[in-house]
Amino acid sequence: AMRAAMFAAPLGDDVYGDDPSVNALQERIADMLGYEAALFMPTGTQSNLCGLMAHCQRGDEYIVGQSAHTYRYEGGGAAVLGSIQPQPLPLNAAGQMALADITNAIKPDDCHFARTRLLCLENTWNGHVMPDAYLSQACEVARSKALATHLDGARVFNAAVASASPGQSTFERLRQIADHFDSISVCFSKGLGAPMGSALCGTKELIERARRIRKMAGGGLRQTG
Repeated sequence: AMRAAMFAAPLGDDVYGDDPSVNALQERIADMLGYEAALFMPTGTQSNLCGLMAHCQRGDEYIVGQSAHTYRYEGGGAAVLGSIQPQPLPLNAAGQMALADITNAIKPDDCHFARTRLLCLENTWNGHVMPDAYLSQACEVARSKALATHLDGARVFNAAVASASPGQSTFERLRQIADHFDSISVCFSKGLGAPMGSALCGTKELIERARRIRKMAGGGLRQTG
């Protein structure tokens, strides 16, 4: 059925925003997660990269887990391509950075230090679902220091299925998780089984910055639908 839908999909030029299938997908995933806008990406690595670069400028810093994908498994793209300094912190067995470590890692506004701009979390991490209490507390630490928050949600659909309360739909749970973050990257080729693709969700302003970065990174596709 998926292959048949692909064969019949109406197409356009997504570089110009003219692919109706992509536009429908972006609107659906943004609405599903409670964001203003979304942007289709070829891969989750590129989605995270564009998200980090949309939040941070050259010389800025993001706080991230030592074994998180955006730090350890995505080729160092934020540092190499975005000139964004990672500040990796140790993770416990459930993939959580200690709140005190996050607080202590945020640099003062001083020319000796990179400017700490972003906290990046991951859900799920190594099969572990991040509890709501932890997400709320970690993001509150970030907000209290004027940091933005990004979730590597490559497997957030899995997290939503695994952690929905009785009577709660997967989609309700998905939005509940996303509500903690300024942006989120979701992967269609993980739990959903699509052959490719991810989406970055955030404000319209953030997504427009990410669109320019996606083009520079070679992710502008033509008949993507």
